[in-house]
Amino acid sequence: MLAKNASGPFDSKDWIFEVKWDGIRAISYINDELSIKSRNNRELKHNFPELEELKGLAADTVLDGEIVVMRNGRPDFQTLLERSRTTSIKTARYMARIFPATYILFDILEKDGDPLTDFPLTKRKDLLKGRLKEGEHVILSLFVEEHGKAYHKATLDRGLEGIIAKKKDSPYEQGVRSGSWLKIKKLKSCDCAVFGYTKGEGSRRESFGALILGLYDAGNPIYVGKVGTGFSQSEMALLMKTFKELETEEETLHDIDVRQSLVWLRPEVVCEVIYQSVTRDGRLRMPRFRGLRVDKAPSECTVDQIREKILHEYVSKRNFAVTTEPHGTGGIRLGRIFIVQEHHARRLHYDFRLEKEEVLKSWAVPKGMPMKSGEKRLAVETEDHPLEYSKFEGTIPLGQYGAGEVKIWDRGSYDLIVWQEDKIEFVLRGEKLHGRYALVKLKKAKEKEWLILKAGDSDG
Repeated sequence: MLAKNASGPFDSKDWIFEVKWDGIRAISYINDELSIKSRNNRELKHNFPELEELKGLAADTVLDGEIVVMRNGRPDFQTLLERSRTTSIKTARYMARIFPATYILFDILEKDGDPLTDFPLTKRKDLLKGRLKEGEHVILSLFVEEHGKAYHKATLDRGLEGIIAKKKDSPYEQGVRSGSWLKIKKLKSCDCAVFGYTKGEGSRRESFGALILGLYDAGNPIYVGKVGTGFSQSEMALLMKTFKELETEEETLHDIDVRQSLVWLRPEVVCEVIYQSVTRDGRLRMPRFRGLRVDKAPSECTVDQIREKILHEYVSKRNFAVTTEPHGTGGIRLGRIFIVQEHHARRLHYDFRLEKEEVLKSWAVPKGMPMKSGEKRLAVETEDHPLEYSKFEGTIPLGQYGAGEVKIWDRGSYDLIVWQEDKIEFVLRGEKLHGRYALVKLKKAKEKEWLILKAGDSDG
């Protein structure tokens, strides 16, 4: 079970909160023999012989957790990575004495041959506590209930990278990046496949300038930017040695905006990148290399990592046991569409939405959509909505966010002219709205305030 990204910490009685450890995720199978498998199904017990104590701490169980190496009170991922690459049993045992690993267990998936994945999280936590004895290198993950904001601050104050929020009643969804688990980190990060590199210049002439990064969207790679900072000399040397075996004449990624000379690579290397934000055109802003991910396959580096967090605000504002609004399960593709919904909330307004990057980018237009050339209206940017919302009509119950009647006022397709941080131009092709429109961000107004205006009809 994997976690989605959240936009920030929150408090809720329905959730628990655990430390997000910077380590290697591992499932352990404890029967007559011990097996500890990474996410890419690699056997790890030989790299971490100190974890053999698991056989005496639990029996006939399948457990989930994170392996970390702690130094000075914090996880040391680089040392952990070096340990995971060790092939010599003698070296592995030496490293276990010098830099011992800790296996932090947070879930139990099977007991005495019976699967537990359909049990709610709180029940699985109780079973885990009753089944596992802690040891020198094996411990239980501690958690707090309800107070996610304070716990998030406390972890950051300790120099840790963040927390994981988990819904109390959630089952264990194997192989799913579920909204029932949320990563809340100080810095945004994503795991990217490396498709090539720019040739180095100056002090880097024997190495590379930047790595060309891509993510997969429905199996197709898309360019998300390049990263040229955050590397140590040893990391650059290791990467160049690895790249030599992956070079290809084939262009492995298209539609990139890089002018320097490129060396293409077969996308077999995965790295973690931290970044400030994602631009409107889907590029990572101010990316910085954080490290290699030997436990992750390139195919797992999906664009959902940078998209999924967008819908967290939408989900967090709604109780789907009460409202009939769509949860946003994904799996549908609508093409480039727009939708205008008449929304009889506390005050009547119109919600204007444009499909972009598998969500509906949304604005509330208090005084209605401009219909004539030259007309302008205030448009207040709101949270992104799931694509399923394009078909939603109904009454949002009292007490819920946006309570009131919603009905479709107009819908159709649109042709995009330009999409920039502060200006979006497009041609609408609807039943009521048609022709050229623009959204322009107001520089001296509040952050989310835009103007929507209708231009001339020559493009209609």
